[in-house]
Amino acid sequence: MVEYAIGDLETGTGVVEALAEADTVVHCAGSAKGDDVKAAHLVGAAVRAGVKHIVYISVVGAERVPVRSAVDRAAFGYFGAKRAAELCVAESGIPFTTLRASQFHELTLATVRQLAKLPVVPVPAGVRFQPIDGAEVARRLAELALGEPAGLVPDIAGPRVYGFDELVRSYLRAAGKRRPILRVPMGGGAYRAIRAGANLAPDRAVGVRTWEQYLAANR
Repeated sequence: MVEYAIGDLETGTGVVEALAEADTVVHCAGSAKGDDVKAAHLVGAAVRAGVKHIVYISVVGAERVPVRSAVDRAAFGYFGAKRAAELCVAESGIPFTTLRASQFHELTLATVRQLAKLPVVPVPAGVRFQPIDGAEVARRLAELALGEPAGLVPDIAGPRVYGFDELVRSYLRAAGKRRPILRVPMGGGAYRAIRAGANLAPDRAVGVRTWEQYLAANR
């Protein structure tokens, strides 16, 4: 029987015990907010447990999307938390590998599905995404975990860039729904950066499975 311990990254309780005898840790415990806090708890425990390699999954554009104002934090605070977590891992003293990925198909679907419940679907005007299949990212993380620490490695992104409204429309068609779409302009430096493509990596479009293929398989 395999014995294991459970640690709580939100509080730090039990994390040292959970990491006992671990040489490599793949940190994928992301959430809508608080990634910086979770990373700090993990890194502190990893130092105490003698971990030799941390592999961290971040987001494309973490260093390019400024999160300074309340408006930035409300809409795009995820990027700021991911960047803070990156720095926490990099400054831990533990050899590390950080992979930045574009938005997962799974997260994109959950987002547009929730928005499609509204009678009118609001989308941030001019925002684009480059969704990638989560399984492809998982395979890359496994490769990195089995290799030597490499610091910040090249981004991984999906095969095509889509406007957010295009993603919504394709979901509505696949789901057999009709909804009007309202493009909503926003303010803040984070929004301007994302409109300029800070969250995209067209030169790293190494993903294979398209958004349309993912939708067809998950109707």
